[in-house]
Formats: sequence, C-alpha cells, structure tokens
Amino acid sequence: MAKIVGSLKPEDDYTHPLGPESTFNESMYFNFFDRRESIGGFVRIGNRANEGYAETTVTLFLPDGRVLFRFGRPQIRNNDAMDAGGLRFEVIEPTQKLRTLYAGTAVELREPRDMADPRRALAENPRQTVSLDLVHEAVGPMYGNDVGDSGLPVEQQFAKGHFEQHMHVEGRLEIGGKSLEIDGYGLRDHSWGPRVWQAIDGYEWLTMNFGPDLGVMLSSIRRAGDDAVVGGVVVRGDELENVREATIEADYEPNGLYHRAVRARMRTQGGTELSVTGVVRGFIPLRNRRDGRVTHIGEGMTEWRLGDRVGYGLSEFLRQVPSA
Repeated sequence: MAKIVGSLKPEDDYTHPLGPESTFNESMYFNFFDRRESIGGFVRIGNRANEGYAETTVTLFLPDGRVLFRFGRPQIRNNDAMDAGGLRFEVIEPTQKLRTLYAGTAVELREPRDMADPRRALAENPRQTVSLDLVHEAVGPMYGNDVGDSGLPVEQQFAKGHFEQHMHVEGRLEIGGKSLEIDGYGLRDHSWGPRVWQAIDGYEWLTMNFGPDLGVMLSSIRRAGDDAVVGGVVVRGDELENVREATIEADYEPNGLYHRAVRARMRTQGGTELSVTGVVRGFIPLRNRRDGRVTHIGEGMTEWRLGDRVGYGLSEFLRQVPSA
C-alpha cells in the first residue's frame, strides 16, 4: 500500500456518499505519457448524479499532432461506480493500483484547435474506433485532503475533497485496429464535492513525470479579487516535499489564450530551488458552459526539462472567457 500524505484514508479511493448539492461532482482523472511511442492522453469521469449524468472524456495526443477526442454526458442515477459511456475505472488495490478501460469511438481531429467550435469540429471530422486497458500503479505517495465544509456558497465551491498521485502506467491502446503497448508514467486525480467550473477566475495546473524516481505537480489558482494560491509537490520515490513558493510564466499563440511554452520556478519547504521549462507538443482547447458563462480549458501534452532530466506530463490552463 502506498504512503498517504494528508487527511485521507484508503477508502477515499472509492466513491463517496452522494451529497445533497445539485452540483455535487465526484471525478476520477488519469493521464499517461509513453515516451517511446510519443503518445499521451487522459481519461476522466465526473459523476454528477444529482443532475442525472456523468461527464466522460477521452483525449489522446498522437505523435503527428492529431488528437483523438471523445466527450459524453451519459445518464446515471447514482454515485456508486465510475462506469459510464463505455469508460470504466476500477480500484484494484486502494492507494496503489487502479485500472482504466474504454471501448468506443473518438473523433479524429487533424487540427485540434478546431475544437474552439466543438459542434462543428465533432460533426465534420472522422471517427476512429478506440479501446484502452491500462493499469496505473503508484510510484509515490497519495497526497491531498478532505477539507469538509469550506464555508463557501455552493456556487463558489470547487470540490471539498481532493488528492493526486504519480503513477507508472502500463497496458494496451488500440486505435483503428492498430494495437500499441503502453509503458510510461502519469498522474491521477480524484475529487468529490460541489463543483462549478465557473467558481474560480483561472488556474494553471502542471503535472510532470521524469521517471519512477522523480515527479512534480504545481498549481496556481486564482479567485476573482484574490491573490493566486500556489501549491505543489516534488515527489522522489516515497518521499514528498511541498512547494512553498513558485512562479509560472507562459508563452501564448497569437490569440493570447492557447499556451505553447511554460516556465516555472519553485522553492520547496526544505529550501530546494527548481527551474522547469516545458514545450507543448500537443494541444486541444476544451470548454465548459453553464448559466451563460464560458470556461476555456487548454490542455497541452508537454515535454518538460529539469536540469538534464527530460519528462512528460500535462499543462492545463483554465480561463473564464466572454461567451460567443
């Protein structure tokens, strides 16, 4: 069983009792990156049982810049399992080993930025059959907290319980009948409680894996009128060190919204200083709309450099943007 850091229990790896809030969301998310095959991606299920549906996402970044993408809102009636729309997550050993499976189709986006107009992009691009069967095994502690009642109004909440963990990922990915063996690294995320994507002004979330012995997660979250709250961890095997302070800078495409390169400097609680640079190797713009508000979520498969180490991960930037 992997080490736990924070106010978590092994049982938190399973789903939690459904809360009374209409926006209650329990989500599991897994990303993975295979350096040998130059392929990465992420899968997510967000159960919104009080609203009668789950949000399911499959995103695969291919070596030539194409992205395979699937999003759905299949109906669900409860929060008993992570199983919807052909996507299923299983807990094999709490805190240590989980499995993700998908069988279905995905839209093949030769120009992923077409997702700025998702209705048109999903209608005009071809589909591929996709299946995956991956096992995610811990290469570091499970870290996070269940903060209980935050005291914020429901419409300002963004999950009361949350944890993350760096993982080794191994298994099979099949695209259009072609099978690939996956062997790489990634990060998983699990959260529960009210979730409103428009509750915060913006964030940057950076996940990095440099191998079984080194992982980094860094985030900067902003609420309207407040200073950014910066946090993160540096994971070296079973040992975890919190980030005390950090800065994140980015270069953007001409629209000023899509990021293409990232620079981060951080200092840990123990005084270690780290400087990381990242180049986005695959990108797709996603969005969430609620009550007339539009949230942009830019997803970048990123090649990271930390000294002489090269790793892979995700850079996710969230922004609130004017509705079209």
